Amino acid sequence: MSPHPAIGLLEVSSLARGLVVTDAVVKRAAVTILGSHPISPGRYLTLFRGGVAEVEEAFAAGEETGREVLVDSLLLPAAHEQVLEALGRGRPKPPALEALGIVETWSVAAALLSADAACKAAEVELLELRLAHGLGGKGLWVVTAELHDVEAALDAARGILRPEVLVRLEVIPRPHPDLLEHLWQV
Repeated sequence: MSPHPAIGLLEVSSLARGLVVTDAVVKRAAVTILGSHPISPGRYLTLFRGGVAEVEEAFAAGEETGREVLVDSLLLPAAHEQVLEALGRGRPKPPALEALGIVETWSVAAALLSADAACKAAEVELLELRLAHGLGGKGLWVVTAELHDVEAALDAARGILRPEVLVRLEVIPRPHPDLLEHLWQV
């Protein structure tokens, strides 16, 4: 890594797509995730560092993956070390997971209803359930299991929700360990 590594930042308007963007970033190039989490008002931030070429490549993958919901982005090719130090360090990496299922809703009630239906429909583990706070009033939940169980859980969620309360459903097969390290780190 060069003495002045690059920083990439991607901000999207969908919480669920934000996780997919982070996964695309770390799968594309050897970069280190500095942050991957929801921010107000109901947006998602992905922040990463690495060598200039690697960050440029990862940044391009993230922009492409998030293009329809991209709010803002920044590619800083020669970040000062003090800026990098101020951004802090991550948590230890959790074990690898087979797949993640992510559901984003416009309301808290829709999030609770759909998470309940998903957990009853398939053998999944509910990793996270976020309700409104810091999410612009939205609901967000994440499950993990084998891919077929994650898909069954999301099908159950889709089936119980009215279309107008469902923001987005996402599936990430074989999520990158760097995404998992920063999942919900706020």
